[in-house]
Amino acid sequence: MCLQMLISYGGREFVEVKEFSVPDIVKSMAWCGDNICLGIRRDYMIINSVTGALTEVFSSGRIAPPLVVPLPTGELLLGKDNIGVFVDQNGKLIHDGRIIWSDTPASVVVHKPYAVARLPRHVEIRSLRAPSALVQTVVLRDVQKLVQTDNYILASLSNSVYGLLPVPIGAQIVQLTASGEFEDALALCKLLPPEDSNLRAAKESSIHMRYGHFLFDNGSYEEAMEQFSDAHVDITYVLSLYPYLVLPQTHIIGEHDKLQDLQELARESSDATDEMEAYSLQLHDSDDKSPLENKKMSHNALIALVKYLQKKRNGIIDRATSEVTEEVVSGAVHHSLNLSEPYKAKKPNKKRPQTHRSSVAREMANVLDTSLLQALVLTRQSPGAIELLKGLNYCDLKICEEFLKEKSDYMVLLELYRSNDMHREALQLLNRLVEESKSAMANADFSKKFNPQMIIEYLRPLCRSDPMLVLESSLYVLERNPSDTIELFLSENVPADLVNSYLKQHAPNLQSTYLELMLSMSETGINPNLQNELVQLYLSEVLDWYKILKDEGNWSDKTYSPTRNKLISTLESNSGYNTDTLLKRLPQDALFEERAIMYGKMNQHLRALSLFVHKLHMPERAVAYCDRVYEEGAQQPSKSNIYFNLLQIYLNPKKAEKEIEQKIIPVASQYPGIQRVNSTTKLRGGRMGRKVVEIEGAEDTRFSPSGPDSGRSDGDGDDVSDGGPIMLNEALELLSQRWDRINGAQALRLLPRDTKLQDLVSFLEPLLRNSSEHRRNYMVIKNLILRANLQVKEDLYKRRQAVVKIDGDSMCSLCHKRIANSAFAIYPNGQTLVHFVCFRESQQIKAVRGANSVKRR
Repeated sequence: MCLQMLISYGGREFVEVKEFSVPDIVKSMAWCGDNICLGIRRDYMIINSVTGALTEVFSSGRIAPPLVVPLPTGELLLGKDNIGVFVDQNGKLIHDGRIIWSDTPASVVVHKPYAVARLPRHVEIRSLRAPSALVQTVVLRDVQKLVQTDNYILASLSNSVYGLLPVPIGAQIVQLTASGEFEDALALCKLLPPEDSNLRAAKESSIHMRYGHFLFDNGSYEEAMEQFSDAHVDITYVLSLYPYLVLPQTHIIGEHDKLQDLQELARESSDATDEMEAYSLQLHDSDDKSPLENKKMSHNALIALVKYLQKKRNGIIDRATSEVTEEVVSGAVHHSLNLSEPYKAKKPNKKRPQTHRSSVAREMANVLDTSLLQALVLTRQSPGAIELLKGLNYCDLKICEEFLKEKSDYMVLLELYRSNDMHREALQLLNRLVEESKSAMANADFSKKFNPQMIIEYLRPLCRSDPMLVLESSLYVLERNPSDTIELFLSENVPADLVNSYLKQHAPNLQSTYLELMLSMSETGINPNLQNELVQLYLSEVLDWYKILKDEGNWSDKTYSPTRNKLISTLESNSGYNTDTLLKRLPQDALFEERAIMYGKMNQHLRALSLFVHKLHMPERAVAYCDRVYEEGAQQPSKSNIYFNLLQIYLNPKKAEKEIEQKIIPVASQYPGIQRVNSTTKLRGGRMGRKVVEIEGAEDTRFSPSGPDSGRSDGDGDDVSDGGPIMLNEALELLSQRWDRINGAQALRLLPRDTKLQDLVSFLEPLLRNSSEHRRNYMVIKNLILRANLQVKEDLYKRRQAVVKIDGDSMCSLCHKRIANSAFAIYPNGQTLVHFVCFRESQQIKAVRGANSVKRR
């Protein structure tokens, strides 16, 4: 079989353009774009009008012949027995497209938006929209043919012709809406004439609302919200479906003027209001359902509401923000005008009426955010509620606060307080929650959620903006979590003086804890005032403890308490405290170790060593003290006498002890040395007097073996035993252990004449060995230097013996002229000859260039 393509030009005759071969007789066909759909035998085929390619689609069924019906959208309706299948221009199935007829149609015509089928017993009209519901049945038997015209459809019988006239679109919309066919009714609204745009918008809005109510009543909450959104109603209308949500009292609540106008327009052609009232009655008839079912329905409805409000939120918040911006700009302009008024000519004082600025957008944002927060909490989406509060929001504070307290959602309540700068209320709530979490009745999840660390994290951003509030609120965590709290103060740079002053006034028991941790955690240390404050606190506690033990008769200077250990450690490791004030507070007969440490900080080393040796009887501490001072002041020559001072104390104990007792009153810290003995002090013998002065001033005195008494021992001529028993063993042990840090000659002059040489072996042996080694090294160095000197002299002698021959051809290397009888100079290489004048000029030029380069630098 052949298929010919004919084209008519100008309405005259047809001209054959193409001819296609088909496998059999074509029973039905229709154009679809560049393709032609053919019904051949019991199959459908698509033939391309350009290439002639033939493609099979599917079978037409067992009973009915092929039926191809073109649609206004360019698609095709293909019959398959009693089913009409929608396909696109290429013959591919459309997923949700098919019509199920009550019988096999003989033919089908399309009158948008309906498909009219000729069946054996009647004419059936169905919607083209899924699910293609039955619209109407016209009882006409034995219809021979259906013919479509612009405004109606003709149905021809054997002896008569009927015209099927469409009902007016407005009436169809009312009927479809009343029967619940909302999708079809909305589709018909689009066919209304353009001049009835207001009526069309009103009808669509009314249908969307009724459709939304219908879906909401049947549990399709998300689809219902989509319909309400398409109806363009205010969110207050949707929120009225949720009576258990508390909304702010604003003038927009209860006002639905726009909505009523739309309903008035819609009432002209529908009974929408009656059905809305009927729905409101159905809304309150849910008591018959089980509580579990009601709870599930309420949860699903709230989930849909959350999505609806989140979708609406961006636009409403933007409008509210624009209102605020306009008011701020207007206020700034008004303020600038007021400032410029004094410079203008004075006019009669007339009060300007204040213009009322609309705040509808902000009130709407207030309603939206307040209801959204409640819906999120009711659906257990607390993280979403917290994110809402972290950003720009218009939540009503009072309503949300009462609601969150009722629901015990404290995390969201804390964020509500934070977003409204109600930090004091938030911290009070946090303290209460943390305290409750420690009770026996609190569950593990509650205890894990609320802990002291939460308070610290809440305080962190407030340290810079409101440090006083941070201090007031940190007492609770400072007692329970001191290290983290101090770390907070340090990391956020809260003024240390402010913290210390506040604690001193309101929590003195925490003051020392704060200063201790600050001293241990701060890399740069703490300022002297705070160091002095900490030491004074330690000392006060130690003095109280000392008085108790003294009254009980149990005091000993070798008794230590934890606080005393802290005091000693702080005194040794820091130097910012006021030694004058501390020394005045020390008792005369106790706490000698603390006194010795402070004397050491004042460079009163002789006093410090005397206390260690004679009061504390701790020679090992005295040696350790000398080691520390020597190592700290290794670069200072005066510190090298520290061991000699200890030797003096060992070998003159009675005099040193007496001197300490006479001068136990503290010396001002600004005087680095110990006050010298008054010249009027009575001493026995001029030489012994000189020795005592030397012992006191040993720190500032440098002993020399070539001094006036270098040839005599300090024990000669005077009765050393008059000063008490000497500590010879300790002195010898010191000499044997620290021989490399003590001047040997000075030490030997201090020793008694009856000291045995055998006792000095451990001191003299390494000292002499070291001295001999140094002497040998110095001799080697001397000989090396002497040899190098001789080599230089030899080299100089050889260079002075160099011979230069000057003849008539000798040229100057600088001016390139003959040298002749002129004075000349020769360079060290022995070959380069120059005029002496040229050499001097070249040296001057080099000097000038060098000076210029230095200036440029």
